[in-house]
Amino acid sequence: MSSSNIGPPRVVLLLLLFSQLLACSLSVVNITHLPGFYGTLPFRLETGYVTVNEATGAEFFYYFVESERNPYEDPLLLWLFGGPGCSGFNAMALGMGPIRFKADDFDGNLPTIVSNPYSWTKIASMIYLDWPIGTGFSYSKSTEDYETEDTHARKLIYEFLKKWLLDHPQFLSNPFYMGGESYGGKMATLVVHHIVKGNEGGQQPLINMKGYLVGNSVTGEKVDKNTQVDHAYGLGIISEELFKLIQTNCVGEDFKKPSGPICARYLKIFNEFLSEINCFSILDPNCSDEPPSPEEIIGGNRYLEENYREFLSLHSFPDISCINGNLLANYWANHHLVREALQIKEGSVGRWHRCDFDVNNYHYNRSIPSAVPYHFNLTTKGYRALVYNGDHDMMIPFLGSLQWIKSLGFSVVDQWRSWFAGGQVAGYTMFFSNNMTFATMKGGSHVTSSKRSLQCYAMFERWMAHQAL
Repeated sequence: MSSSNIGPPRVVLLLLLFSQLLACSLSVVNITHLPGFYGTLPFRLETGYVTVNEATGAEFFYYFVESERNPYEDPLLLWLFGGPGCSGFNAMALGMGPIRFKADDFDGNLPTIVSNPYSWTKIASMIYLDWPIGTGFSYSKSTEDYETEDTHARKLIYEFLKKWLLDHPQFLSNPFYMGGESYGGKMATLVVHHIVKGNEGGQQPLINMKGYLVGNSVTGEKVDKNTQVDHAYGLGIISEELFKLIQTNCVGEDFKKPSGPICARYLKIFNEFLSEINCFSILDPNCSDEPPSPEEIIGGNRYLEENYREFLSLHSFPDISCINGNLLANYWANHHLVREALQIKEGSVGRWHRCDFDVNNYHYNRSIPSAVPYHFNLTTKGYRALVYNGDHDMMIPFLGSLQWIKSLGFSVVDQWRSWFAGGQVAGYTMFFSNNMTFATMKGGSHVTSSKRSLQCYAMFERWMAHQAL
């Protein structure tokens, strides 16, 4: 009997074996309308919860957008945002996802949402995940699940993916890619490695792993921080004198924790310059995106739109230049109509945060010091990799990304050159052996697709099609 004849029964048996488990592990909602969006959504949106720890009731919340082109053949991506502690909603509504906020007509009512014409979901299906527990709408009944670290986090994300695919078997054969930005880029790399090991060990379901892509990605190496000085000098943020003083006195130092007092003194001056600007996007205002809650403003439990005049009169109202998508996301996701539409479980989370820095600073242990060995292992096994950086990001400079890529020792197949989108230079790229592509995005920020949507879409489309940028 041929393998093609025994394949389908195995799939059916696998689904039957997991059917009872899935019944209590997944909660799925199909959404056709979103508050703030005019009319029916022009794409298929699903939200839901997946239980990743049956004993404690820990559940990851996700947003799934089906490809608008050919969902049963197009690639499937699981996308991780950073922090840790930043919701996957950042990617869905502030990055390469299918919706965007209109900041220019915000009047204190529910923010307006519009379609993103350069959404990656035009050609791929994407899952945007709230990870770890305590991020976005992901929650647990046990306080223990709110404390985690790299090794456990990648295990839970893999668990999420396996359960999600078993509940969506129509996507099992699709080419699968992991992706992530910032710390999500580091975690995406770790998860890919975990998936590959699971596939090699016969873990079910087998995942059709093809590669991964990471934007402005953390590695854990010194280059993440140490290349900030060079980048700041190149962008005109610090003087030549300070640049040379740091170069001379900080040789071999870890710029996060310098041991030499002279080096520490000059780095303190350097960090004071950084504190004045938006390091995630140096041309944008340095703004807070955490509005005061209605209770903090007026001592009541009424919503912003009911008290807009009082809100406007308060000194805490942000400057008009600070009304942006990041701010509006916090207003939108905390609105009662939004929670009803998304079918958020009542009492599961309190105030929603676009990025919860308590998770980042106090509840997450970066237990795996570097993702670089994982990049080496995956690419030498034949998995495709795209590493891209916005060149106006001070948090993770493109100089650092290029430095750790070169440390892998891969030969250069295509030297540094321009790449184009919309008839203009979009950035610069290099191609290395072992299917490693590096690209910069001219004018791009830490979340590159938020500032350079067309260019990022062009990059993504070409890379997915195995074309040169």
